[in-house]
This record gives sequence, structure tokens and C-alpha cells, in this order.
Amino acid sequence: MALDDSTKLELVQLIKEAVQQTIDSHPLNPDELQWVRMAIKAEAERAELRKAIIHKSLAGLVWMMLAGAGAWLVDFVSNHWK
Repeated sequence: MALDDSTKLELVQLIKEAVQQTIDSHPLNPDELQWVRMAIKAEAERAELRKAIIHKSLAGLVWMMLAGAGAWLVDFVSNHWK
């Protein structure tokens, strides 16, 4: 079932109002807010770590392929051009 633009805007507005009412009735205390911020920061750091590990692993594989190709070329030249 497709929604037209006005229905979508009304739905978004209703969701915003519901979320705002929930936030107003159950605000986080400073300790909880600090914990949430630390959890978000920790998750961002884990994502950066995973990204760095993947990047370095791929770079290592490329270097290994280049070194293997170079060794194969040296072996080929030394065996066939004596």
C-alpha cells in the first residue's frame, strides 16, 4: 500500500510527537546520559578499529601479491635467461 506525501508527513509528525512525549515523561538522568554517550563513542571506536583492520589486511594482501609476483619474475628470469 503506497502512501501519498501528505500521509507520510502526518505520520512523521505523529511519530515525532510520540517520541517527544516519551522523552518528556522519561528523561535520562546525567549518569544515564553519560553512559549513553560513552556507549555511542565506544561503538564508533570499534567501527573505526574494524575499518582499520580490514584496510591493513587488504594492504598486506596486496603487498604479498606484489612480493610473490616479483619473486616469481626473478625466478623465471634466472631460470630461462642464463
